[in-house]
Amino acid sequence: MYTDILQQQIGYYRARADEYDEWFYRQNRYDRGAALNQQWFDEVTIVKRAVDALGHIESALELACGTGIWTQELSRMATQVTALDASDEMLAINRAKVSAANIDYQQADLFAWQPDRQYDLVFFSFWLSHVPAERLDGFLAAASAAVRPGGNIFLIDSRQEPSSTATDNPLRADEDIIRTRKLNDGREFKVIKVFYESDNLRHLLAKAGISADVRTTEHYFIYANGIKE
Repeated sequence: MYTDILQQQIGYYRARADEYDEWFYRQNRYDRGAALNQQWFDEVTIVKRAVDALGHIESALELACGTGIWTQELSRMATQVTALDASDEMLAINRAKVSAANIDYQQADLFAWQPDRQYDLVFFSFWLSHVPAERLDGFLAAASAAVRPGGNIFLIDSRQEPSSTATDNPLRADEDIIRTRKLNDGREFKVIKVFYESDNLRHLLAKAGISADVRTTEHYFIYANGIKE
């Protein structure tokens, strides 16, 4: 059903690779002023502390690793990290930014990917919200299969907060699931974007065999730390 949109979504993130970090670091079109920017970074700190609380990990798999914002955290925590992304452009930025010898980078379409081994931790950030409902059970089953029994899945995603987006690309009331995203040069793409509530996310993870503690920050983030049953 969403095949064309998913191809646009891949194209969008390939084209956005060089400007992706502006969103996370609240720069240029994403600068919302000192107060809102500080709120964002305070909430990032809450999530980072939850990730750090995982402690040392022997093996970690990061799905949709992007530009390395969280890969750099995982590389300090884990003996070995495997980092997957569909975009060569994202992987190139990640390699240059993180520059760690304990990371194995692999290009992979996560809608076709199946794990070939198990890890102590499977991690993904701002990815689940881009998975359409028809692909969701399959993706979560694959992610669960990649975790050893007793291992962890940790995920981070966005809450539906208007000030999270670019100042010139607001959330639109007439868009639900399929949303319009704009690049700095004005090009527009359609992407999947689903916002989850805690109870719903907890239920979805339980269906995949993951018992999860799901939490939210005040405005911007939802995150879950789950254990493979």
